[in-house]
Amino acid sequence: MKIHCLIALTLLLSVAGAAHAAGDAAKGAVVFKKCQACHTVEAGKNKVGPSLAGIVGRKTASIAGFKYSKAMVAFGASGKVWDEATLASYLPAPRDLVKGTTMAFAGLKKPEDVANLIAYLTNPAAAK
Repeated sequence: MKIHCLIALTLLLSVAGAAHAAGDAAKGAVVFKKCQACHTVEAGKNKVGPSLAGIVGRKTASIAGFKYSKAMVAFGASGKVWDEATLASYLPAPRDLVKGTTMAFAGLKKPEDVANLIAYLTNPAAAK
């Protein structure tokens, strides 16, 4: 009987974790305000940082014509993709994951901000 309770608890926690990880695009739009001085979600429009339109699933350092830092180019050289897991590692501490990046942003400290921002970047239109 104890094993059944343990399995049920494990399943419950994994479902709750998945729901939390999904994030809220509308809340992510609010979090994105911390990014918009340097980034946009408009395709083809770069600022100091590259456009983040379509970033989820995109190869790192892959926008033609944008001058990425040497560190970011090296980070993406092995074919890394900005998937949800990579973004979840990067957003809390960009300079820890990509040593030498020129991105000045210190990172998002709240896991819910990270999840919400990823939800927004995945589908900005869902925030409206």
